[in-house]
Amino acid sequence: MPAGTLHTWITRHIAVRRRLARICTGYLFFLMVATTKHSLTEAARFSGLHPSLFSKLLQSHAQVAITTLDHLSKTQARQFAKALPRVHGLPWKIVILLDATLQHRASLHPENTHTFTHGKGYVIGHQWTNVVLVLGDILIPLKPIPFFRKRYCRTHDLTYQSEHARVVAYLGALDLEEYLGAYDRREVLVLADSGYDDKKIEKAIAAKGWHFIIALSKTRSVKSQALALSTPQSQQWCHIDTFFRRHRRLKWNTIRLATGGNKRKRMDLRIRHTSGYLRHVGKVELVCSEQRNRPDGRRKYLACNDLRATARQIVTGYRMRWAVELFHKCVKQHLGFEDVATHGFDAVMSHVHWVYCAYILLHLSPPGLSPGCQSISDKQRTLQQGLVDKEKRQILQKLTQIGGVQRYKDELRQALAGT
Repeated sequence: MPAGTLHTWITRHIAVRRRLARICTGYLFFLMVATTKHSLTEAARFSGLHPSLFSKLLQSHAQVAITTLDHLSKTQARQFAKALPRVHGLPWKIVILLDATLQHRASLHPENTHTFTHGKGYVIGHQWTNVVLVLGDILIPLKPIPFFRKRYCRTHDLTYQSEHARVVAYLGALDLEEYLGAYDRREVLVLADSGYDDKKIEKAIAAKGWHFIIALSKTRSVKSQALALSTPQSQQWCHIDTFFRRHRRLKWNTIRLATGGNKRKRMDLRIRHTSGYLRHVGKVELVCSEQRNRPDGRRKYLACNDLRATARQIVTGYRMRWAVELFHKCVKQHLGFEDVATHGFDAVMSHVHWVYCAYILLHLSPPGLSPGCQSISDKQRTLQQGLVDKEKRQILQKLTQIGGVQRYKDELRQALAGT
């Protein structure tokens, strides 16, 4: 596959000004090809352009990257929204996933870095709240939500908002008709873990006419539908873990779910289910689930405001949230999400948005890729092999020309002398 063909294909899919088209296309092409490190120096060596051009692109044109990602995500969503199937037989066709990821940095000196507790220790870096759209088997990253420190907001004259407040504002402004055209709001499902168990987020989702399945923290207050009429108001509400301990009459049911791996393994879960009320939100379906034969006793509490959904559908739907974790792993391992070494946060934002653009482009079937290439790594290796084959063909062409061997030797001597 000629590199010029892919360059032309990328240029046709991104909407940037002509004077920036070459450098934007070169950076996207570099991110889409397999390499050990996605640094600006490597991008310059790969494309034959000066590193300062890429540095200026990231520092001064962050809005170009944001606009390009918005354009690509809408283009891909419209392409797959024409014939939307129901996801795994569930009552929802459109799934929105919310999850945060950390972008590691080496120190606190760059702009907007923060120390986050993570696992058993802490992580220095930036936090991004990713919002991704799942249509069938296609995952489409939308514009991510950056986390701004109070110091960064004071320096740049911004109004500080917590992560949850920014998520509420984002969901309120999100217009799915721009991505899908006309759609049925009852077929939209928002999935999030317990980190987004917030009444304002849940009410913002319900106000859009969408449904949600959100993991509840153990201290979230709920009440039983039956107790609402027979118990004083002050005694009705209790924590979700206390609620299921008190309602031991609820029967445990065992369900078997298929995992997403290639070995066709299955997962056995025990679930308990009832209708109830989520405090400050309204009536929901409540599910308590745990894995069978696990001594650790870890339980997951789920709330769903779609009263049509069964307990099995709620648990199956929540497991779709794992797709965003695989997305985070992919962009970090293969697309250089964390390979950024700039001081200004504008450059970091620009880099992250270009990484997500490269992810979308690799799923839009670039020229030269066979239908058998499914994973990002396979597609990157295929593109890299195409470039290697092109270089080999150019060398063979030079060697077969009159005096080509000597000219090729001279070029090698000059290259070695330059290094």
